[in-house]
Amino acid sequence: MKNINKKEYKEYVENISPKPTYMRNCIRAFIVGGIICTIGQFISNYLEGLGLNKTQVATATSIILIFSGAFLTGLGVYDKIGKFAGAGSVVPITGFANSIVSPAMEYKREGYVFGIAAKMFSVAGPVLVYGFGSSVILGMFYLLFKV
Repeated sequence: MKNINKKEYKEYVENISPKPTYMRNCIRAFIVGGIICTIGQFISNYLEGLGLNKTQVATATSIILIFSGAFLTGLGVYDKIGKFAGAGSVVPITGFANSIVSPAMEYKREGYVFGIAAKMFSVAGPVLVYGFGSSVILGMFYLLFKV
């Protein structure tokens, strides 16, 4: 085997390594995330135009976006959006729906209980646990200290 010094090896690795596309990835994430949020704003404006109050509009918009993300994940469309957009598809509320439905879809052949139900919260579960836990702790501080 040919002896290669560190400098030659580093040059070799730099030549064959794919060049990162940070700017392209950022632009894609910005555009797709913005489109998702714009769709959410259209839904919100439409519901407000129907005469719903602010709380009802916020609730209905969240429900529609979560359902849409879960439905598109079930059809396999959201995965394609995620591959194209990266973090732009993960950050909005639809990404949360995707993170719950994806593991369930992956394990659906194992049955409803040990497949879908057991794996549904494998990704989103820790997020929910820490989110609920921190909200309880902050609520206790608020209750005790009236911050």
